[in-house]
Amino acid sequence: MNKKLAAALSGGAVLVLALSGCSDDSSSDNKVNDWAKKVCDQVKPQLQKIANANAAIQQQTADNSKPADVQETDSAAFQQISQAYKALGAAVESAGAPPVDGGEATQKEAVKELNASSVAYANLQKKVDELNTKDQAKFADGLKGIADELNKISNNGDEALRKLQSGEVGTAMAKQPGCQKPKASVAPTAPAPSASPSKKS
Repeated sequence: MNKKLAAALSGGAVLVLALSGCSDDSSSDNKVNDWAKKVCDQVKPQLQKIANANAAIQQQTADNSKPADVQETDSAAFQQISQAYKALGAAVESAGAPPVDGGEATQKEAVKELNASSVAYANLQKKVDELNTKDQAKFADGLKGIADELNKISNNGDEALRKLQSGEVGTAMAKQPGCQKPKASVAPTAPAPSASPSKKS
């Protein structure tokens, strides 16, 4: 029942997760590298939160949990992802415009997209909270609708993020440990409590 949701979530477009391959291009300007470090240092804990939220939903898929437990875990996961996206937007905004041509416009669009993703995940959390856990069939239908919306969030509106990750800036970000794809540090076996802070890695 929760498999489609887990699949949609794991396929979600997340800032700089595409940058897990390092580049050896040493021609990047120092200013660009400094900008990338400033962003990636702030990005790392947020990417970890998203990875942990992913793991919580996927763990429940494996456990075949009860609707009420699924609801609690998914709600907490969406809240965590929403907060992480908001913090990612703040990180890109506080770093200022990357020192490349069109950097200011690219930065503003990326911040706008990240904030929009934060709102979208907050809306998904509300929808999960409103699902009927007493009726298995209705709950499954509701989850399917949420998974479909999740796919739309993942597939739409990340054009500016892709632009931010391209060219000289993308190369510089790919070198930063903070922008590497994290492994989940939490894999709960029971329903995750709604106030589940991510463990520091």
